[in-house]
Amino acid sequence: MPDRPGRPMTDIRIERSEATPERPTFLELLFDLVYVFALTRISQRLIRDLTTEGQMPFAEGVETLLLFLALWITWASTTWATSRLDPDVPVVRVVLLITMVGSMVMAVAVPHGFGERAAVFAGAHVAVQVARTAYYGIATRRVPQGRFAARSLVWSVLSGALWIAGALAPSGPPRGWLWAGALLLEYIGWAWGSPVPRLGRDRLGTQPIAGGHLAERYQQFLLIALGEVIFTVGLAFSESPFDVPQAAGFALGLAGTVLFWQIYFFRAGQLLGEAIGGARRPPQIGFAVAFTHLPMIAGIVLAGVGYELIVAQPLGELEPARLLAILGGPALFLIGRAPLEFQVFGRISRSRLAGLVALGALSPALLHVPPLAAGAVATGVLLGVAAMDLRRARGREPEPAAPPP
Repeated sequence: MPDRPGRPMTDIRIERSEATPERPTFLELLFDLVYVFALTRISQRLIRDLTTEGQMPFAEGVETLLLFLALWITWASTTWATSRLDPDVPVVRVVLLITMVGSMVMAVAVPHGFGERAAVFAGAHVAVQVARTAYYGIATRRVPQGRFAARSLVWSVLSGALWIAGALAPSGPPRGWLWAGALLLEYIGWAWGSPVPRLGRDRLGTQPIAGGHLAERYQQFLLIALGEVIFTVGLAFSESPFDVPQAAGFALGLAGTVLFWQIYFFRAGQLLGEAIGGARRPPQIGFAVAFTHLPMIAGIVLAGVGYELIVAQPLGELEPARLLAILGGPALFLIGRAPLEFQVFGRISRSRLAGLVALGALSPALLHVPPLAAGAVATGVLLGVAAMDLRRARGREPEPAAPPP
């Protein structure tokens, strides 16, 4: 960015100010559309493995998980950055565009991301992490924010080397271990502020963030995941014979989608912005929220796969892998939703824990029933959690956000 006459480079505004709107920009919403497609590719990959093999191998499930984690940290780290920086500044806009293009390439490669398109997926991921960090560092080299870019670039290069090595390695465990190591580096670097000798690290607790913006971005991504469930279940039903069992599976999918929405937004998800803004250290709560939304998003996507399998074969044989999708989706969602209650209200959610216990206790018996019955039980557990929430709130004043100290 060139200097303007009479204006020193160090005065260029990169970070958010009080005048910066907290609502996401149209470019951020466009960026999210890529992840609508990406989540669809993840769920279709799972469905393909379960329907063609009938019994998804553990290794293939781990491979899909690694691809999902790579997409998630790309989105989450970008969202964290735009909650600290002004997304209308040209430098930040270019970073968003770089990330959007690279994420689209990653999403396209997902179906064969561990096979013939491994180099495409890894190359796009590395290109995003390195290119956007290098560009940001060059553009802000004469302002304090450039120091963060230098630290982040070191970690991106280290993890990138493992991504490229994995793409060149034989498909299977060697590639999986290298990519798992790369993701571990990325998540650790993000959580610890990318520490580098002599350059220090990015201190999480001192970073000013826009709590309302960050909360709304997480809420929007969760709605994207719910939209993916609607798309998956609707597509499966539209291609089915429209018989009563298929219609019942379709109804379960719609009911599950509504229940996920109800459980999330009542009331912690609704008050998330207030909780982050009212916390003693908003950046710490805002950052921790990323790791509670991760299992929730994964659980919703997995639940969508389970509902699709129910619609496709409502009365067929229920293999353990398919039962894992049907019950594991709601369980993962509740695993993430329970700590979110603590982050917003400073207390543990008993209803979420009760739902988890119920899913675990019922799973052995559900191995001997058709998929439609298992789906009805999983949706019934979600209905029970939602009913417990409403019963607890009946006759009481709405509980304000009270994040833990």
